[in-house]
Amino acid sequence: MDRLAQTEELTEDQREILKVVRQFVEEKIMPVATELEHKDEYPTDIVEGLKELGVFGLVIPEEYGGLGESLLTYALCVEEIARGWMSVSGVINTHFIVAYMLMQHGTEEQKQKYLPKMATGEVRGAFSMSEPGLGSDVSAVSTKAERLSDGSYSITGQKMWLTNGGSSNLVAVLTKTDEGADSVYRNMTTFLVEKQPGFGETAQGVTVPGKIDKMGYKGIDTTEMIFDGHRIVAGQILGGDPGKGFYQMMDGVEVGRVNVAARACGIAVRAFELGIAYAQQRETFGKPIARHQAILFRLAEMATKVEAAHTMMVRAARKKDSGLRNDVEAGMAKMLASEYCKEVVEASFRIHGGYGYSKEYEIERLYREAAFMLIGEGTSEIQKMIIGRSLLKEYAV
Repeated sequence: MDRLAQTEELTEDQREILKVVRQFVEEKIMPVATELEHKDEYPTDIVEGLKELGVFGLVIPEEYGGLGESLLTYALCVEEIARGWMSVSGVINTHFIVAYMLMQHGTEEQKQKYLPKMATGEVRGAFSMSEPGLGSDVSAVSTKAERLSDGSYSITGQKMWLTNGGSSNLVAVLTKTDEGADSVYRNMTTFLVEKQPGFGETAQGVTVPGKIDKMGYKGIDTTEMIFDGHRIVAGQILGGDPGKGFYQMMDGVEVGRVNVAARACGIAVRAFELGIAYAQQRETFGKPIARHQAILFRLAEMATKVEAAHTMMVRAARKKDSGLRNDVEAGMAKMLASEYCKEVVEASFRIHGGYGYSKEYEIERLYREAAFMLIGEGTSEIQKMIIGRSLLKEYAV
């Protein structure tokens, strides 16, 4: 199950990057992850270390100061990081989505302004679609950006579930505007909102109330964001033209789903590692429980699910890297990886028996973290809708 031993198709640079990230995870993340998670403490030192490694700029082109690596390289790195502590991969995820959206849809001026500082981690990105009254139904966005007589805009509304909402200083925010076409999907606009890191009023008319207390996914700041007449110039519209926000966001979500699939793979790998190690140490009826057929079969099923999810995730990343849409592949990967992650973690939890319920054991943390994979970047039901509609088009009679 050693991911570094399964890199024959990768370049030497990719293998070296993964080796360095794996070393960082095992030396800097794993020894402190459970302690920080239990305290719900932001991993400041870990984030600074990731900045030094260049992870924040992994996919940003070299001309803007990044490493210019592929989505596949990024996803494999995320898998390694999530194996150490899933929350840390969340610090990178929304930052990466915003950088990707800028790379694909931003004006040259916007790219020059933000990407070099995003590559170093000086500018940290967050991504905002959801609101208190909506989740998967993006068409119901109610946050309004009203065009003013001087050509600027005033944003009013409430956003929800912002990962990095407090620690970020650049937020891609989806709003409704009066500009665009009649279609509900063509009157949405993405704004690049600048703010100060922290909580309270972080910019004029922008308030981040505080961290949302969650079952898992601890350490990282998940927040609301309230807009009350926030004034913003038209030059902060992603790409420069209003009415394209929905499609820009969906493009970002596609790569975000590959990311979530990779995070689920990382959790599952770690759960399998913990389960098979414990099964060989714990004895019942005079032999390690791994020698009992019931546990042996469970381990075999866990390993198979880990491999299947990883393979699907890699396929989705490669499809996007080829320049093609990967909405179906990303949906399949996200659905399969998240569901298998839950099943592998629960199997490992069962192997641990009563000890798995104790906060002293790492599997307890993974059990809580796996639940988030089921809903992050769209539930399995949403992925099935995406996949199913595409299948009807492909196999139309």
